[in-house]
Amino acid sequence: MLKLPRTIVSTAFAALALAATPAPVLADGPSDDPIAIERAAFEADRARILAMAGDYRVSFDMQESTAWMEGYDPIEAKISGGFESVRVIEDTGNRIVLQHLLVVGEQDNPYVVKHWRQDWEYEPERVLVYVGGDEWQWNPVPESDRAGRWSQTVYQVDDSPRYAGLGKWDITNGVARWRSNWTTRPLARRDAVRSPIYDRYVGINRHQLTPNGWIHWQDNTKMMPDPDDEGKLIPVVQEYVLNTYERFDGYNVAAADAYWASTAGYWAAVRDEWSRVAQADGGIVIAQEANYGTDIAAKLLELADAIKSGETSTAAAKSEAIALIGTSTARRGS
Repeated sequence: MLKLPRTIVSTAFAALALAATPAPVLADGPSDDPIAIERAAFEADRARILAMAGDYRVSFDMQESTAWMEGYDPIEAKISGGFESVRVIEDTGNRIVLQHLLVVGEQDNPYVVKHWRQDWEYEPERVLVYVGGDEWQWNPVPESDRAGRWSQTVYQVDDSPRYAGLGKWDITNGVARWRSNWTTRPLARRDAVRSPIYDRYVGINRHQLTPNGWIHWQDNTKMMPDPDDEGKLIPVVQEYVLNTYERFDGYNVAAADAYWASTAGYWAAVRDEWSRVAQADGGIVIAQEANYGTDIAAKLLELADAIKSGETSTAAAKSEAIALIGTSTARRGS
């Protein structure tokens, strides 16, 4: 259900009180209804988010550009790609969840990789943000910052959190765009496997619709702890990431849908357990592994594959996954 600001609700009650009063003979035309205006904007935002679902040919273009640290040499640009299906797995009105599924390998015998997830929430009271190391914490959103804004929370392949941002959808020069605030995020696998001197990104996230899909554009400053000032971060290099999603169904889309049909119940239980931990502990603390994200990601993905192949039941996999998350997340304050 749409959450409307108090000012809008107050205006609505005032309008109702005046409804019985006859309009003056020379009155101007009816004024714009603020509730209708906000409803239209809200529905337009929803349509833009839902438009990101579909089947795509994807390219990932990543390049370090400007070095902020003397003596640092930016690494070579990396371009990769593949096929990705994006499915709406939850839509409650104020909350939309999009699950990405990569389809790799030979298309007559493809392998499906559960990829990242993006959760969109309208006017959230708080967001789960990365604070460094192995820790994510809830960050309250002041009421003054909520109006008309959506949070986007990005989750890793095992449904553990990655980063979250807050921003508005707007149209600039005819292009629909959502732009986040500055957000902190852990290293992606492309960097973590190299053990670089930086240990996090501080960046801006943008989503923009195109005539044939959408783009995900990241402007990242790669940061490292200052060796001479504990608690301070210093910039190392700038990175630009452009992920392009072009509508295309000339691959084995059925494989993605078959994977999700087999494992959706399992992953729902995994999401619920991560959510329970975050609620109970005021956030999440879990060790990270360069190749996968969390140190339990590989096992959680293996359990899903075992369900798909028939090697284990959904119930058994759920039980093992829930126990694994429970024992692997550090209980803060305990």
